[in-house]
Amino acid sequence: MRLNDKAEIIALTPQWKGKRLADGRPYVADQYLKKLREMTLEEVWKPIFVKGYENQFEGRLFPLHDDGRKLIGRAVTCNFCPTRPDLHETMFRQGEKEGRKGNYNQWVIDSLIEGDVVVADMYDKIYKGTFLGGNLTTAIKTRTKTGGGVIWGGVRDVEQMKQVEGVQVYYRGIDPTPIREFVMTGFNTVTRIGNAVCLPGDIVFGAGGGVLFIPSHLVAEVVDGAAKTHIKDDFGFEMIAQNKFTTAQIDRNTWTEEMLDLLMDFIQNDPRGEKYRDLDWSTEYDLARNGDPNDTQTAL
Repeated sequence: MRLNDKAEIIALTPQWKGKRLADGRPYVADQYLKKLREMTLEEVWKPIFVKGYENQFEGRLFPLHDDGRKLIGRAVTCNFCPTRPDLHETMFRQGEKEGRKGNYNQWVIDSLIEGDVVVADMYDKIYKGTFLGGNLTTAIKTRTKTGGGVIWGGVRDVEQMKQVEGVQVYYRGIDPTPIREFVMTGFNTVTRIGNAVCLPGDIVFGAGGGVLFIPSHLVAEVVDGAAKTHIKDDFGFEMIAQNKFTTAQIDRNTWTEEMLDLLMDFIQNDPRGEKYRDLDWSTEYDLARNGDPNDTQTAL
C-alpha cells in the first residue's frame, strides 16, 4: 500500500495521452488554464455534459470570496473517513514510512506544486473537520501561486484565510474547532465531492456558484467547445436583436447552413469574433447538411 502512488494515478487516467507530472498526474498545459479563466461555468459545462459526464458539478458549497474570482487548477485529491484506532495506526505508519510530516491534511499541502488545487472529501465533517485555516491557506498560496481548495467539509480562521491574496476556497461550513478524529483513506485517487467525481489531474473550475471538475483528456476539446458557445451566444443575441432569427431558431442544437454562414461572416468581420477565427466548424456544417438526431431539441 502506498499513498499518492504514481502507478495508480496513471492507471486511473489512461485516456490522457500527453505529458505527466512527476507524481503521474496528467499535465494539462497552462495555456488551457489561462483560456478557462475567460469562460463561464455554463460554457465549460456543456461540452462535458453532452459527452455523458453528468456527475462533474457540485453547487452546494460556499466560496471564501464572493467577488467573481475563479478557482482554476490541476486537482490533487484526498479522501478521509471518521477515526478508527487501528486504521489510523496503519495509515499514519504508512505516511511515516514515506517520509511524511505532520497531520494528514499537511501531507497533502506539502505535496502541492504551482497550478495545483486541493480537492478534499472530508465526508461533510465540519465540527473538528476544518481541513484549512489561515496557516495552510498561506501554504497553498506559497506552493501553488494561484490555487486554492475544494473542501467537502469545514474550514476555520476565515478572516485570516481571506487575507491571503490570490486564492479561492470552496467549503461546506465554518467552525472554530481544529481538525481532529479523522483518517486518510486515499491520496490522489478517485474522490467524491457531493454529487461530483474528481480524478487526480482533473481541472478544477470554480465559478458561478459552484465547482466543475473537467476530465483532463477533455480539456482541449472543452476549451474549443466553450469558445464556440461563447461566440454563438454573441452572434445569437445580435440576430435576435435585429429580428433576423427567432429564439427558437437560435436555441436549436443544430444550426442550418444559412445560420452558420452568417456566423462565419460575423466571426470574420465583427471585432467580437477576432479571437475565434481559428476554430474549426466542419463538424457543425456536417450536421447541418446531413442531419442530427437531436436537431429538434433546444440547445443546452
